[in-house]
Amino acid sequence: MAILLKEEGLYDRCRIYATDINEEVLRKAKAAIYPMDCIPKYRDNYMKAGGKKDFASYYTSGYDHAILDSSLQANIVFSQHNLATDRCFNEFNVILCRNVVIYFNRALQDRVHRLLYESLATFGILGLGRSENLRFTPHEKEYESLDGGERLYRRTTQSSWSAPIQAIAGKSPPN
Repeated sequence: MAILLKEEGLYDRCRIYATDINEEVLRKAKAAIYPMDCIPKYRDNYMKAGGKKDFASYYTSGYDHAILDSSLQANIVFSQHNLATDRCFNEFNVILCRNVVIYFNRALQDRVHRLLYESLATFGILGLGRSENLRFTPHEKEYESLDGGERLYRRTTQSSWSAPIQAIAGKSPPN
């Protein structure tokens, strides 16, 4: 995402929030060191996404690993976030939540979809995993599909829901 934003001249005007519940996953992501055997797949994805340069110009290789250019992390905030218990902390133009929701029961899926909806700006883009979709979610009708195969959706409605997200998790809102 950082590379594509940089190539479009938008990176300096953006902030990317990289979140996960697992601190070890966040530590590895922040280190930006990847096994070289993963690079062909990443390069192919980069090219499919419209990459403009040689992908190798964005990393340094050595000792069977690739280290991403540190300038790509200048606008990335790595933070622990729990979809099951935490609230929205910003309004986002793009949310990528891939291959997570499928592991939750129905009640938690509904909570997470409400959280994603409330966190996404009107006309913002939501990306889900290939095994996930918006069918039968509380906000299914409030999105339009941009690419069904890639599970990309655009939020089309403004929020009319104003109850605290805690109420969805079965907690009483604070007095």
